[in-house]
Amino acid sequence: MKYYDENTVYFISYAKLPTEIPAATLYKTVGVGLIIDKLTGRIIDVSCTLLTQEAKDFMRSILCGRNLHEEDMEDIINTVKLRYHGFAQKAVCVAIKGTIERYNTW
Repeated sequence: MKYYDENTVYFISYAKLPTEIPAATLYKTVGVGLIIDKLTGRIIDVSCTLLTQEAKDFMRSILCGRNLHEEDMEDIINTVKLRYHGFAQKAVCVAIKGTIERYNTW
């Protein structure tokens, strides 16, 4: 079991998956959760309800270390768009945007 510092918070948002992809048979939506250090804004860990472990690991590698206090949300989303080319790309980006917006509102 992972242990997260008491300064971390968890936010998650969901977006509808395209019906033609395999993941949609298991999940109707994709969820992207971010564990964020609330003092620094740094993304510590990522959860994503994608079908393959490789996709989950890849998303983690793209997002971990990004800083929500210092970086523009659109820059983070654009990085995902440039690097992740799965059929769920649009849904993943919508979910990430929703998660970041929920954190910023909080």
